[in-house]
Amino acid sequence: MQLTPKVKEILSWYESDNPGTKANLARILMQGKLGGTGRMVILPVDQGFEHGPARSFAPNPAAYDPRYHFELAIEAGLNAYAAPLGMIEAGAASFAGAIPTILKVNSSNSLSTTKDQAVTGSVADALRLGCSAIGFTIYPSSEHQFEMMEELRELAEEAKASGLAVVVWSYPRGPMLDKTGETALDICAYAAHMAALLGAHIIKVKPPTSAISLEAAKKTYEKYPVDVNDPVARIRHVVQACFNGRRLVVFSGGEAKETGGIMEEVKAIHAGGGNGSIIGRNTFQRPKAEALKLLSDIIDIYKSPVG
Repeated sequence: MQLTPKVKEILSWYESDNPGTKANLARILMQGKLGGTGRMVILPVDQGFEHGPARSFAPNPAAYDPRYHFELAIEAGLNAYAAPLGMIEAGAASFAGAIPTILKVNSSNSLSTTKDQAVTGSVADALRLGCSAIGFTIYPSSEHQFEMMEELRELAEEAKASGLAVVVWSYPRGPMLDKTGETALDICAYAAHMAALLGAHIIKVKPPTSAISLEAAKKTYEKYPVDVNDPVARIRHVVQACFNGRRLVVFSGGEAKETGGIMEEVKAIHAGGGNGSIIGRNTFQRPKAEALKLLSDIIDIYKSPVG
């Protein structure tokens, strides 16, 4: 595998990492139709834990089968497939080496009343299954945020020592934030920065809205303004919060939405310097042919020149 200059540049950002971790990052960055470009599209399928099987897979019953998601990610030419332990175990042998996998090692569910996640996988599991990375969610603002960060620190240390990359889902939620605050520009940028500070190689956040939530931050944004009404400027600000673009940041697809809304988000991510999309329900809940068409169109945007 001949690394492109862009991938070599990205790997140079991670100055403390060993060759194993950099090799696994390179596998993700060089995989699929966007291989070598520094842009990524990743399929995450942790929604069965988060929302339950019917809410996740009933719109497209083929998606109840874990192997379906391996096949979708491979056929679409994506960079990686992320899922909890059982989903990856169910296709680990059949699809070994076919696509980089990211083991989601903590999970929540809709039957819980706390803003927390249980550790549901291990670095040993990731190594046994041939994964390239572990994935871990933190909830900045949750009553349990500090315990989650401590769990991440321990798992990230072990993963990096074992040559695995670390992907952090940084999703603000908790008593300080209402629904508007969870995706406010200042909060998304803060959450992304926290993930970078915790040692993430790849950071996953939601696309930010125009809101500014923290009272303490409003004066700063008035003095050093960001064009909050421009989605491209909002993405650029989140990228800036990720060590001035020296950490990979991808944006979630979120709840099911119309194709037009998805494409507008992707265009803003691309123009704002984001590294790509990690998009689940908006793809696997559609019939396969429709999902493949959507993913192909998303990839085409990320392949296009910026500007």
